[in-house]
Amino acid sequence: VQLQAFGGGLVQAGDSLRLSCAASGRTFSSDVMGWFRQAPGKEREFVAAITRSGRTTRYADSVKGRFTISRDNAKNTVYLQMNSLKPEDTAVYYCAVDFRNRISIATMTGEYDVWGQGTLVTVSS
Repeated sequence: VQLQAFGGGLVQAGDSLRLSCAASGRTFSSDVMGWFRQAPGKEREFVAAITRSGRTTRYADSVKGRFTISRDNAKNTVYLQMNSLKPEDTAVYYCAVDFRNRISIATMTGEYDVWGQGTLVTVSS
């Protein structure tokens, strides 16, 4: 499978942005999809993930209530709607896929099997 993330850009604090991640090469609907981010000088961290059906989601506390993850299996695409952006949201955002069947949604980078190339989000104050 290949993942391509896009939609990043430069925005001001309080603005909204929607990231997209297009998947190809595998039955998209069978996998859990996640978004992670990595700020300069920091480790990559979990942002959000969504199950195959789209009925269950999980968010990092730092984005809960501001970000929304969704997916369109017909388009092989997962989205991250980011509202009320803050300067601390500045990072390269990556989408990733988890091929395994797990009891709960994975949040660790090592649990995801394939990664997209990342898209940069910069939030100015």
